[in-house]
Amino acid sequence: VAEMTAMAGGEPGEPNPEEFVYGEEDFVLQAAGWGDPDSAPSRFDRVLLAGWSDRMERGLFRYRLGPLPTRVLPGPVRLVVQLNEQRSAERRPPQPVRSLRDPFDPGAFNFTRLRPAELLFRLRRTGGPGPPPDPLLVAINASPLGRGHVLLLPEPARRLPQVLTAPALRGAMEAALLSAHPGFRVGFNGLGGGASVNHLHLHGLYLGRPLPLEEAPAEPLGPRLGLLRAGPAPAFLFFAPGPAALEPVSRAVCRAAEHVAGAGLACNVLATRGDPPAGPGAGGGRGLRVLLWARRPLFGPKAGEPFAVALCELAGLLPLPAEPLYRDITEVQALSAIRQHLLPEPELLQLGGELARLLEN
Repeated sequence: VAEMTAMAGGEPGEPNPEEFVYGEEDFVLQAAGWGDPDSAPSRFDRVLLAGWSDRMERGLFRYRLGPLPTRVLPGPVRLVVQLNEQRSAERRPPQPVRSLRDPFDPGAFNFTRLRPAELLFRLRRTGGPGPPPDPLLVAINASPLGRGHVLLLPEPARRLPQVLTAPALRGAMEAALLSAHPGFRVGFNGLGGGASVNHLHLHGLYLGRPLPLEEAPAEPLGPRLGLLRAGPAPAFLFFAPGPAALEPVSRAVCRAAEHVAGAGLACNVLATRGDPPAGPGAGGGRGLRVLLWARRPLFGPKAGEPFAVALCELAGLLPLPAEPLYRDITEVQALSAIRQHLLPEPELLQLGGELARLLEN
């Protein structure tokens, strides 16, 4: 199903980007290896990156993104730090969030206000497996973390608050399978967990290097849930071995996220290509690993923090705002900044037991 078509209809006054129509045959089940991640980009990668570069040339971003200095911190966790001074200086200030249940606020910045040129295309699946997810708009993130950083937006006119839904997550996971790049990852920051806009959106990011959480084995908590301790912060791990599993996994992740919110905790979610939960040597091919972090919610900036902690930081990639910090930070300092947001071990294990029981019913 190789087509891009101009959209018709839509909400009055809503921009109509081109449609990127795909079918199951467009899923890249085995992405390129890390030895040559750019070897053979998929149709999705070509269209996304061409559109993204075009918008950069046209000056639609808040800053021009050049190569970002990147290094791995010495230490067992192998944190990746990246210097991105412009993002911290130029990005729109995050919206004030007062609770995990803040309703959508039409008066605040939201994605119905995007300029038509910021939209790249609308993703729409035809055919199986299962009913297609809701279409997703793919838009530039005007304050990008890296080349190809996009927003994945369920119909903005529905004005949904920043609470993860299974159709939105499944559409984002399908987008991850449309990329042939091993480091194209999709993720979600919840309210109180680093979300800067209270309007339902996910992120799509090309990250240029592997992270330990793609292959490290997880401790089983139940038939469909593991606890992954690789990286700077333990996460609950779900696994989709192939396209047919995306629908049940997206529902399980959202049930877990709802339970986490009910416990008064914020969450972050990342979907990345990776090995089965038992790790690379345990048999079974790579699929999509979905990680859910439960954490203490943070409302408003925290004084004295060296960096904000959201999805990337929990996964082990730290975009840093200033050169001295990038140059001097140690693994111990970085882990200390991240781990103050996490649950104590007994609370984490109790929550893991609750989620395992919830998902078995």
